[in-house]
Amino acid sequence: MNIVTIIQARMGSTRLPGKVMRNLGGDTVLSCVVRRVRRAQLTGEVIIATTTAAQDEVIIRECRRLSVDCFRGSEEDVLDRYYRAARGVRADAVIRITSDCPLIEPEITDKTIRAFLDSQPDYASNAGHRTYPRGLDTEVMTFEALAGAWERARAPYQRAHVTPYIYENPGQFKLLSVAGDTDYSGYRWTLDTPEDLAFLGAVYERLDNDDSFSWTDVLTLLEQEPELVEINSSVLQKALQEG
Repeated sequence: MNIVTIIQARMGSTRLPGKVMRNLGGDTVLSCVVRRVRRAQLTGEVIIATTTAAQDEVIIRECRRLSVDCFRGSEEDVLDRYYRAARGVRADAVIRITSDCPLIEPEITDKTIRAFLDSQPDYASNAGHRTYPRGLDTEVMTFEALAGAWERARAPYQRAHVTPYIYENPGQFKLLSVAGDTDYSGYRWTLDTPEDLAFLGAVYERLDNDDSFSWTDVLTLLEQEPELVEINSSVLQKALQEG
């Protein structure tokens, strides 16, 4: 099976423009995401899916620096971007990761992929019934499921967020939820605002700016310094419809 991981990345974030190229632990956010994804055992080929917008030329240069392949597609229709990127490399299964997750955990990503391979659904996710911190999200789907969504999704938010059409239609697709034993869903480890960047920067600094740490190291840190959680605790997650 040809498993391909596609990481979506662009400079045009509304709440924190250029967030994927911000400094985190002495390197870019995007580089942290790529390195952590590459440490997983089952992620296969890794591709950055960015846009044809001129402002995203910087992401192309970063991909060259990181020696990671890059695909350019629609800025607004991210579902189309994913579909074309996956079709171009003849993917059998597609793993979706977003570039605003610099704490993405190789162990949890592998767990989600392994569950997909073992159960053979059309789509598996560790974020539907959320038990892991926001920012460790991994979605896995067959290329056929991705193509089905690409053909039938009509709502703008379904095109902008890639997978809603799949998980909103359990009658068309076999879905699998991957959960942990303990509920850590109250933690926010994603990057969308300056407060998020301040929190992530504090985590990286306290863990020696070495992104080989595990998610359990972060949990231990937050148990020791619970005040860190307050840095971005007031941030509200954007609704899907907001894009």
